[in-house]
Amino acid sequence: MASSAHKSMKRRAQRVRRRLKKHSQGRPRLSVHRSDKNISVQVIDDARGVTVASASTLEDKSQKGGDMAAASRIGKLIAERSTKAGVTDVVFDRGAYLYHGRVKALADAAREAGLKF
Repeated sequence: MASSAHKSMKRRAQRVRRRLKKHSQGRPRLSVHRSDKNISVQVIDDARGVTVASASTLEDKSQKGGDMAAASRIGKLIAERSTKAGVTDVVFDRGAYLYHGRVKALADAAREAGLKF
């Protein structure tokens, strides 16, 4: 059985996603998952049900994955990969995480590298 903290995180993520769905206007979703040691991100086209591009700190084990620099690296990488796949306009799905720290660093780096949201 899931803990109450897990249930509240899931509820928060669903609340954010429901709001995004209303305002997305068919744009793909840039979904973030953050753990203590890593951060990963996917560009998901919900209309077709496919992942267009993804990036994670797990891809490169030679560098630390749980800090602001890693989040910035991943933000730039996802922007490059999604642009290569033909997606430049997305909606930002922060999930249950606050728009602060590593999540904000990832978003800022993705914007600087060319993604619009």
